[in-house]
Amino acid sequence: MQTESIAHEQSLLRTRSGRTIAVSRYGVGTLPPGRGRVVLDTESERYDLGEVWASITSDEARQLAGLLLQQAALVDGTGAEPEHRITAVGVEGDVYAVTVRGHLVTVDQPAAEGGTDAGPTAVELLVASLAGCVAHYAGRHLDHHRVPRAGLRVTADYTMADERPGRVASVDLRLTVPGLPPERAADLLAEARLCTVHTTLSDRPEVTVELEPRS
Repeated sequence: MQTESIAHEQSLLRTRSGRTIAVSRYGVGTLPPGRGRVVLDTESERYDLGEVWASITSDEARQLAGLLLQQAALVDGTGAEPEHRITAVGVEGDVYAVTVRGHLVTVDQPAAEGGTDAGPTAVELLVASLAGCVAHYAGRHLDHHRVPRAGLRVTADYTMADERPGRVASVDLRLTVPGLPPERAADLLAEARLCTVHTTLSDRPEVTVELEPRS
């Protein structure tokens, strides 16, 4: 693998065949935008005779494409995003590579909807973020009151609206906290309902959709 002095913030793809592919970059911050390089690296294995190769599945190929796009954006200077910015880049078909603070999330559609099921849908991520946020607030509440988190689980069931425009019509969240004393239940629910995602959905934010001006 490349050393940290050359390649930075590696993203690793571990393939089903046992190969680990690292995608990183160098020259960012020291060279003008676009002059750096994207680094694609893998270790030599005992079965590599005279050449190094990797066999990857179609899903792994899409993940690798997303990692390459992410690092390419950083090399070009478009990946050094301001705080609170998330970027979605098309990979292939319905597959999008969503970059969040250098982390990569793959978004796709189910095969029944014409996608390749390489990742969850954007709607599923919306509901997942709500469940994760509620779990986070509940966990912090339990820590504060010295109640064990063991077994903490949040289940989210959602339905879609029948009429257009397409949207989530309802979300049913259920918390499981095996060690919760009954007298703490009301306070825990009140804290969980104050999670940032829940309050954002309750008091709808202003959302604008515009075309980026051509450079």
